[in-house]
Amino acid sequence: MSEEKRDVKNALLFECAWEVANKVGGIYTVIKTKVPVTVQEYGDRYCLIGPLIYKTAPMEVEAQEPADPAFAAALAHMRSQGVKALYGRWLIEGAPHVLLFDTGSQYHRLDEWKGDLWNLAGIPSPPNDHETNEAIAFGYLVAWFLGEYVSRQLHTAVVAHFHEWQAGLAIPLCRKRHIDVTTVFTTHATLLGRYLCAGSVDFYNNLQYFDVDHEAGKRGIYHRYCIERSAAHCADVFTTVSHITAYESEHLLKRKPDGVLPNGLNVVKFQAIHEFQNLHANAKAKINEFIRGHFYGHYNFDLDETLYMFTAGRYEYRNKGVDMFIESLARLNYRLQASGTKTTVVAFIIMPASTQSYTVEALKGQAVMKQLRDTVTEIQNRVGARLFDNAARFHGENRSDFAPEDLLSEEDQILLKRRIFALKRNSLPPIVTHNMADDSNDPILNQIRRVKLFNNASDRVKIVFHPDFLNSNNPILGLDYEEFVRGCHLGVFPSYYEPWGYTPAECTVMGIPSVTTNLSGFGCFMQDLIERPQEEGCYIVDRRMQSVEDSVNQLTEHMFTFCNKTRRQRINQRNRVERLSPLLDWKNLGVEYSKARQLALRRAYPDSFDGEGEDDFDFGGGIERVIPTSMPASPRLRMMSGMATPGDLGTLTEEMQSLGTSDYRGYNWPRSAEDEEDGYPFPLSMKVRSRASSRSGTSTPGGGDIFKSLSERDLQEADAALTQVTNGANGTS
Repeated sequence: MSEEKRDVKNALLFECAWEVANKVGGIYTVIKTKVPVTVQEYGDRYCLIGPLIYKTAPMEVEAQEPADPAFAAALAHMRSQGVKALYGRWLIEGAPHVLLFDTGSQYHRLDEWKGDLWNLAGIPSPPNDHETNEAIAFGYLVAWFLGEYVSRQLHTAVVAHFHEWQAGLAIPLCRKRHIDVTTVFTTHATLLGRYLCAGSVDFYNNLQYFDVDHEAGKRGIYHRYCIERSAAHCADVFTTVSHITAYESEHLLKRKPDGVLPNGLNVVKFQAIHEFQNLHANAKAKINEFIRGHFYGHYNFDLDETLYMFTAGRYEYRNKGVDMFIESLARLNYRLQASGTKTTVVAFIIMPASTQSYTVEALKGQAVMKQLRDTVTEIQNRVGARLFDNAARFHGENRSDFAPEDLLSEEDQILLKRRIFALKRNSLPPIVTHNMADDSNDPILNQIRRVKLFNNASDRVKIVFHPDFLNSNNPILGLDYEEFVRGCHLGVFPSYYEPWGYTPAECTVMGIPSVTTNLSGFGCFMQDLIERPQEEGCYIVDRRMQSVEDSVNQLTEHMFTFCNKTRRQRINQRNRVERLSPLLDWKNLGVEYSKARQLALRRAYPDSFDGEGEDDFDFGGGIERVIPTSMPASPRLRMMSGMATPGDLGTLTEEMQSLGTSDYRGYNWPRSAEDEEDGYPFPLSMKVRSRASSRSGTSTPGGGDIFKSLSERDLQEADAALTQVTNGANGTS
């Protein structure tokens, strides 16, 4: 540490991740969507660090020269040593500063760095693991830069926040070299956990019994595991994205996390509630066009009685719960057939896999349907012209001298019949839209064959497997992912291993009901926050405390119940889901990142905080201030109470501040089962978490069953802490 006391009130922030300006997976979404709230807090004191990927970076980054003299000097020194780097503004919302390093420019130092890593930390590194080589080169470059920077900039504290093991190697290097920065490490999923779950292991019931070194070595990832574990132990503050991952990290990485930082999204609220319903209707119409073409010749179901369900994500057959989804669809098909319902379910599986091309049958279906549509439009125009001409010559004195059958000429009838006959086909509608590279060994297709869901005319559940990313230029299913999600009725994500789960979170923000599990971070988050999440359109399957058979039956029951809802009930449920979106807004969840950084500063510079202890930090507390916008009170409730009830979600701060006023949380309104489905639930009952301080994040949010009112001293300390945060934020504007 330097002799001069660093300013901790206006600290500088470097956020480092492999997916900065480099889209690989979900962490890119986390980083990109969180930028606006971080820029609002830090302004130009915030800079992201990532790898320089020449394929994408020139299109995403506007090159500039650094305005900070210490930054410019550190970067110039590294460039003089042969380091290639790009500095500028990342062209996304918030336009943050970004520094990208070309790892390839320093590969000649790789053997030297690998030897140093072994001598310094005892971490091995095999020669042919490209991903590890990239992580080592990147980690050494980041540590090099931070060391150069803080040796020149001596007056302000520096916080370095690292995401995942690919970026985490710089943390033990900073610790060993005594670089004067305070570090935060966030793991979004443990390496060993992902490998164990993919290997059909009873993961959560045996977490405490795994020999982690043996398991990592057996899977050939021991060196990666060492990097991840060293980052977790050397960081000043260690965090995860959910409680389920915190539990996993404690046993696999052998350190209890200091807090939970849930992932958020940038939520855009609509001015009127019907706007997102209109978006759903428009997107659904486009999916209808695809369905007509895909099922041509066997299109014998009413689209007004058809529901669209989907699952999406990385092709992790077991981890993402695709096995459970397909099994439940087979049982749902049986129950719908037995009930005699007219409802048809089309289930989409959107998971990129190795393919060769589109299938001829899928392309032909869209082509013949387009031909039919064009022919009908052409005939409509001709019939309209004849109808207008005849109507214009009719003066009302004599009877009309044209009959409806005269409007459709013989030529039109023949053309129309040719198009209709072209729709005939002898084969069943295809299950998959692409030619798979290894069709016979594909686990999804093999399970579909096993449960015999072949899109027969008698099946009430049809399956469409689209093994590719969605985009609007697709000749078969021409929608972007967001538009596709808006057009569906239910997202189904019964994951076994899901540290967070952006797919159900995106459904919630877009007003689409979803099914998730209590083994996903998102499912645990909603279960902790909301008293009855199922009523709000967030169905949670128990995959932790019951058998696989019971979980499959529970998922089938959720989908069957959804299929029996009326159109009005589904519209109301979309309204209820959409009003949960503020719970996932970075404007509210971003405060947890602020707490992690503040805790890191307190641990690194305890003398700068006048006796305010780190034990005062309570991760997850910020979410309690979030009150989602409720639906307007319905006439039924107005008549019953005589007025629109104020604070219809229950004001969560009233008990905290001991105001003595009562809210309506948990009040048992007298209403029938039909009213419960057709009307808006009123109010939205939210759980109140324990205020007990916990560094492990177990009290965040809803972690405790007993609510403890805040004392006067607690309120004074909270007010003082908030004042400091506010003053720090004002200094960045």
